Amino acid sequence: MTAVLTHSPRQREAYDALGVVIDPELDEPITDLGFVRSVAVSGSDVEVHLRLPTSFCAPNFAYLMASDAKDVLVALPWSGRVVVELDDHHDSDIINRGLAADAGYRGTFRHEAEEDLDELRLTFQRKAHTAAIERCLTALLRADPELDVAAVGSVRLGDLPADEHAEALRRRRTTLGLPDSADALVLVDHEGRAPDDVPMALRRARSTRISIDGNAHFCRGLLGTRYPDEPTFVPLSDIKEHTS
Repeated sequence: MTAVLTHSPRQREAYDALGVVIDPELDEPITDLGFVRSVAVSGSDVEVHLRLPTSFCAPNFAYLMASDAKDVLVALPWSGRVVVELDDHHDSDIINRGLAADAGYRGTFRHEAEEDLDELRLTFQRKAHTAAIERCLTALLRADPELDVAAVGSVRLGDLPADEHAEALRRRRTTLGLPDSADALVLVDHEGRAPDDVPMALRRARSTRISIDGNAHFCRGLLGTRYPDEPTFVPLSDIKEHTS
């Protein structure tokens, strides 16, 4: 997809703010996934349009991302009126009305809101933590073929190389309230408990990570197929970084 250039500093700031909004199922920022269709800023007014790979993406996921997007934009020190709309989704009208009225998830979907949004968010935060563990420990095993799988149960945060995988794991631990001290065990569940069967725990973690990565790859393909001729919103400074 061709990139659209933007010159407004506030557009850039709004776009950067959206970078912390995560697709709960894919564990990636909506900016990286191409879900940000447009960002328009006029004075203190901000209007953002989001798009998803299909019209039938789960409404709860769609609402969560749109709601989080509005929250981060409202939090900008200069923003005034903030409008976030989800385009081309079968529940766009419902979601957009709920966002405009600040009705919340249950107020938006009412009797259809079977699960609390915070519970849904926590479920996927736990999965993201599990996948982050697998990425770190698998990298260690690949770097040292003599390292026994069972031994990774004793690996601590301080044993990990200072790379993007370790940084991502620390962020996810912080989100779940887990310690990030150097002596903290890496292979623990969302409550900080170490498994009795390390190889089995790692296999399950790998299954979770493969599922997340596979879904992300699939969704990127669907998005490109759905919007083959529509540009991707990318700030001008990013274009300069890639073309200089």
